Amino acid sequence: MPSIYDLQDGSSPTAVPLAKFPSVPHGLASTYYEGYFQELVRAAASIDLAAMDRAANVLLEAHMAGATVFSCGNGGSAAIANHMQCDHLKGVRTETDLRPKVLSLSSNVELLTAVANDLGYEEIFAYQLQSQSRPGDVLVAISSSGRSPNIVNAVRWATNHGLRTIALTGFSGGDAKISAEVAVHVDCTNYGVIEDLHQSVMHALAQYVRQSRMSADVIPLTTF
Repeated sequence: MPSIYDLQDGSSPTAVPLAKFPSVPHGLASTYYEGYFQELVRAAASIDLAAMDRAANVLLEAHMAGATVFSCGNGGSAAIANHMQCDHLKGVRTETDLRPKVLSLSSNVELLTAVANDLGYEEIFAYQLQSQSRPGDVLVAISSSGRSPNIVNAVRWATNHGLRTIALTGFSGGDAKISAEVAVHVDCTNYGVIEDLHQSVMHALAQYVRQSRMSADVIPLTTF
């Protein structure tokens, strides 16, 4: 289904825009929450489940091979990128034979500001990959719009240098969705809803990978 941004990107002016939330004022927080939750459910159903399988396979194969998984994002997406490092390095390792190597490119404020100041904000993630990554590693790029220049640059650099790439996107998906090997896309125009679902996708992928390396008798006895 097209996003409202597709019309700005040159698609047919007769395309039906994606439903927008909120589209009217809400007098009560309770009714806003009801509408927000309904949009969350609708947007969750828009995620391609085959893309989830592909993303999980990329992550599991990387962990099994001892490759490094890098994550990155701006703003709220940076928080998800940082959280991903915790959930894979600590969570996935617990009760499994995996020893994940995971690094968030959004976590070092000294490095981020040095690169942004000297080279430009659009280089803050690709620059780190140039020094720290190798072919066979994985980049998970998280961007609600999919248009952030630093995200797009990182995905393109990673693709061109032998890394596998996963993009978590929303709105129209932007160039990040087009450039990534696997795109887990949320068809939505509300940043909060998109970020909520990106966080859920991150959790689901980490927990899936973890349980895939656990014995059947241990899973029901384990807290996820």
